[in-house]
Amino acid sequence: MRHDMISGNFGDKDELFFEIELIAVDGSEIPVEALFDTGFSWWLAINNQDLEALDWIYLEQQTMITAQGEAEFDIYLGKVRIDSKEFDIPVHVGEGVSEVLLGHQWLRTRRLVVDMLSRVLTLG
Repeated sequence: MRHDMISGNFGDKDELFFEIELIAVDGSEIPVEALFDTGFSWWLAINNQDLEALDWIYLEQQTMITAQGEAEFDIYLGKVRIDSKEFDIPVHVGEGVSEVLLGHQWLRTRRLVVDMLSRVLTLG
């Protein structure tokens, strides 16, 4: 089964960025630059301030160990569009999440290609 690919961009410090859309309950779409974080074990993390416009459904609270120590995250049922496909996924929402984060769960169904020499970054 072949997936289409999305191209990403390298940040100033060679961070891996992909443009995705967060989809609110009312159907409105919010395009964001998401940082691919292979150290984040789940699907997506956003700051709690980004949640207000989305009106996603609350599921539960989860304690996680982060680089800053132990933190509480609220888990919401979110909808995102990546590569023109929509996904309903659990989203970790917390304070101090400085970037929208894509986690390594995406690597279970997609292939991440990072070639810094050629400046090629794809998720497909």
